[in-house]
Amino acid sequence: MLKCKICGANTKIMQHPKLGELYHFCEKCEFISKDENEFISLEDELKIYNKHHNSIEDPKYVAYFYKFLNEAVFKYTSEGKTGFDFGSGPSPVLAELLSRDHGYAMDIYDKFYSPSKIYKNKKYDLVTSTEVVEHLDNPILYFKIFKELLNEQGTLSVMTLFHKCDEEHFWTWNYIRDKSHISFYTPKTMQTIAQMIGLNMIFTNHVRYTTFRIDK
Repeated sequence: MLKCKICGANTKIMQHPKLGELYHFCEKCEFISKDENEFISLEDELKIYNKHHNSIEDPKYVAYFYKFLNEAVFKYTSEGKTGFDFGSGPSPVLAELLSRDHGYAMDIYDKFYSPSKIYKNKKYDLVTSTEVVEHLDNPILYFKIFKELLNEQGTLSVMTLFHKCDEEHFWTWNYIRDKSHISFYTPKTMQTIAQMIGLNMIFTNHVRYTTFRIDK
């Protein structure tokens, strides 16, 4: 029986009724991880990302980010600070918006498109990660990195679509159709992560946004 990659509790196996793919569900923290034997290669993962054609010139895409910024970022931090976007993708639109329109000095990292780890030994007032943590095999490791990058009053804002703790819904959920998605969360999962690594979850919209600060 596989231990949960978040909290270490025993998990139960879930198998897709049509495709046969295996997942592991933790009843304690509600984290779902795709079985490692189902992972796609880095080459196939990059092919999926290369199909994304998003631009700061696309008003719908900009509006998508502003919804996140208005709900999960701006209420908990102020403009004109230092920021870091983890997993910025082929077109770092979020970082561009924060830099161009809100006075942030932004750094970015993406393992495929901006692989230089310029964030090392730095601290930021804002760390963002949008539609990224569902791709991570070892989420706790990365959330610890996010925490270490925060200034004392810094804010971490994360976007990932939450599952509904409903197995029937899970099998028809669009989010699992993306073969690069391997980790699935709920607000309870995020709360568990926060408690484990010393963050305070200060906001969630219970759909896809979560905001954290360092617990004091």
